[in-house]
Amino acid sequence: MNLELTNKSALVCGSSQGIGKACAIELASLGANVTLFARNEKALKAVLPSLDTSKGQQHHVLVADFSNPEQVKNAIESRIEQHGGIDILINNTGGPSPGPASTADAQSFVDAFQLHLVSNHHLVQAVIPHMKETKYGRIINVISTSVKQPLPNLGVSNTIRGAVASWAKTLANELGPYGITVNNVLPGATATARLDAIIAGKAKKQKISIEQATENEKSHIPMRRFAKPEEFAAAAAFLASPSAGYITGINLPVDGGRTSSL
Repeated sequence: MNLELTNKSALVCGSSQGIGKACAIELASLGANVTLFARNEKALKAVLPSLDTSKGQQHHVLVADFSNPEQVKNAIESRIEQHGGIDILINNTGGPSPGPASTADAQSFVDAFQLHLVSNHHLVQAVIPHMKETKYGRIINVISTSVKQPLPNLGVSNTIRGAVASWAKTLANELGPYGITVNNVLPGATATARLDAIIAGKAKKQKISIEQATENEKSHIPMRRFAKPEEFAAAAAFLASPSAGYITGINLPVDGGRTSSL
């Protein structure tokens, strides 16, 4: 199996922590040159020493606020002008605030659309020319299992994640002839700071201990545990590899079997 990414360049969004950080580390371990991309420059620079350089990789940091799509567009264009094209793009941005769709402020949908779909789109448009030229491209969107099964109390997120999934499937159809794949990887409950915050919120709302809230969450997962960020990163890295060249337009859950639909 060919998982070699030497001389490939990867842009990993949301890579200052959690899933994004794990993806960046995994891609670098396979030989890729990685650009870390998020809004917190200090946190990104703290990740840099974690990235493998044993194959002569050159890693970079890129900073922009994804709630400002124009800022994202300018940042990626500058990155490509300075360091060349991107072969692997991992779109990854934190989800909207929880709450039911029926009571959500209309502006929250607009804000989420800008944060997720519009910013993603600017990145895709910037990286496509190089991918077409080299006949190799991997676009991987980290979204949510809600595209298969809406999750309770995540009304805005369910809506926007579904839009991103449909956008990605459309791109897969359009870009396939150029050797570019577009796939969505759907994380389930993964041991990150975001999950800790979600569990703490549920514990407070239900007036139970964090330990009990944690066990309640695990009880819904057939594997009876949370994913490690590294396990999610391994799935994303496979889709980024040459061996995944005939896989495109899919939604891949990495959720320990929690999603009840096929």
